[in-house]
Amino acid sequence: MRAAMGCFFWLLLGPAAWGETAVAPPGVVIHHSPQATGLYIGSPSITVLPNGDYLASHDYFGPESNEHECATARVYRSDDRGETWRHIAELQCLFWPKLFTHRGAVYILGVEKHHGRIVIRRSTDDGMTWTAPADADSGLLTPEGEFHTAPMPVIEHDGRLWRAFEDAMGGTRWGERYRAFMMSIPVDADLLRADNWTFSNVVARHPEWLGGDFRGWLEGNAVVTRDGRMVNILRVDTPACPEKAAIVTISDDGKTASFDPDTGFVDFPGGAKKFTIRYDKESGLYWSIATIVPQKHQDAGRPGGIRNTLALTASADLRIWVVRCILLYHPDVAAHGFQYVDWQFDGDDLIAVCRTAHDDGIGGARNNHDANFLTFHRIKDFRILTGKDSVADWR
Repeated sequence: MRAAMGCFFWLLLGPAAWGETAVAPPGVVIHHSPQATGLYIGSPSITVLPNGDYLASHDYFGPESNEHECATARVYRSDDRGETWRHIAELQCLFWPKLFTHRGAVYILGVEKHHGRIVIRRSTDDGMTWTAPADADSGLLTPEGEFHTAPMPVIEHDGRLWRAFEDAMGGTRWGERYRAFMMSIPVDADLLRADNWTFSNVVARHPEWLGGDFRGWLEGNAVVTRDGRMVNILRVDTPACPEKAAIVTISDDGKTASFDPDTGFVDFPGGAKKFTIRYDKESGLYWSIATIVPQKHQDAGRPGGIRNTLALTASADLRIWVVRCILLYHPDVAAHGFQYVDWQFDGDDLIAVCRTAHDDGIGGARNNHDANFLTFHRIKDFRILTGKDSVADWR
């Protein structure tokens, strides 16, 4: 019975309908931004404060946003394990932000705008107020240039914090312009000082990879392999299934990134969309929550544009990934999406925030990409979930 609750729990937490004909989105709604506002919800992020409270964040994109000039991000807090949320902060000139906690403080790391400079802010009052990245000593980590990211993990390994990023200076078109690199910093250093950070070289994609239809890689994960090496595992745009990820190797000092196209690509369910990978010591497995493409939807277009099925996946070695359970599903692929999930371990559960495109009774989402909800989810007893616990009707 506990296993069955793991996946179905998400479907039982929806609020009352948002309009007379709406079907409530799964999960706990943190924020709703109707399609008509022209403000779409992006970049869901979550962290756990030292006192056990949760913080979540997102940004706005879309025609009425200021994403290309000085983007807006919002921060929310829950003191009841995600059952209710309140808006506590709004930050200007912050896009694609990721929350994380480190040594008693909470940080948020991203860029100042769409393809802007890298910035980081710190809060010492649990997310209520934040530092401003005015210069290289206060959180402006790159003085110039164009950069890309998503709410990707910041992990500790071998005395350093590690974070994957991309620059956006390898061209002008989506995909081709993104070049992968890794940032790192000693754990006891001031994270707001730019000169404390080490940047690896950038690695560009080559269009001839994957049979000549490789448009790009992006949104990489910093992950430690079983033999203690740091790697960057990236989303890969592919024309058809099976979806794939790319594994870029990082040197021990964080200065050198390299990629072997003959061995670096792996089949990865959901790899054409953003995913987060974390290692769990208790199970000895790497886990991910990814937006996969079921067989019955594989003729609906490129995998990156199909976002209606969310799955829990696992791997023992980062190369062979297995779908453990289907967490969310909607039969419509055009205007429903469960995507860009960021998540954390919480004992036997996973806690997650999702960029959700769903019915709301007032027009729904513009499409599956332009989400109108930020939703919170708890996946109970995730380690024992199997295909038998999957939501109905996804096959």
